[in-house]
Amino acid sequence: MTSELTLTVSGPATGRPVLVLHGGGGPLTVAPLAEHFAGAAQTLLPTHPGWNGTARPAGLATVGGLAAAYLGMLRERELSDVLVIGSSLGGWIGAELAAADTEGLISGLVLVNAVGIEVEGEPVRDFFSLDARGVAEYAYHDSERFYVDPATVPAERLAGMRANMAALRVFSGGPAMSDPALRPRLAAVTVPTLVVWGESDGIATPAYGEQYAASFPDARFALVPEAGHLPHLEQPERTFALLDAFAAETGRR
Repeated sequence: MTSELTLTVSGPATGRPVLVLHGGGGPLTVAPLAEHFAGAAQTLLPTHPGWNGTARPAGLATVGGLAAAYLGMLRERELSDVLVIGSSLGGWIGAELAAADTEGLISGLVLVNAVGIEVEGEPVRDFFSLDARGVAEYAYHDSERFYVDPATVPAERLAGMRANMAALRVFSGGPAMSDPALRPRLAAVTVPTLVVWGESDGIATPAYGEQYAASFPDARFALVPEAGHLPHLEQPERTFALLDAFAAETGRR
């Protein structure tokens, strides 16, 4: 399975390896994160199977399966002291990765507006029911800046976006965007964890994020003002400052 993964590797081979995991919008949504870290470290940016026209093996249909594939990739590349950064669905994958990492390959975990756990009274919004205007309003602090009128999108790109959403539905299991079994397992994750959250997120609220952070024994929660579900796009400087400080504090090298 690992040989079938689509992977972009950038930056020098020296330095702490950084694995960047994208959400439903695809790798472009986290490209700024990968570019930021590639200046000093080997940065790995996978395209999850099923996104951007990549093949999805028939037996691969769960977030846990994706996490296992990425853990196998780290093992094959003989990488350790890995900093894992996951956005939205990528955060869910990152949490699963950390929970499954019995070899200690990961030394730091960053969740950026992650989904994946169940929090009573704070359900993740049904992303699949939103039109383009709804996505902009709930996902961004500045909805007008990020709203994209589907009528202006080329047909090929629109088809790609729909295919990505179909892949997201497969792996997330539908509107709930969560696995009831995940949260209890996070209590066993001992690596330092930073949970970064856009203050204006209407997809998964800051209260949901606070509960996510509380699920780990060694995690802290950081709120990014004037940002929504993708704070690294709306407030890159504020977000990168948090990530850089965390990276400097953690790791083994």
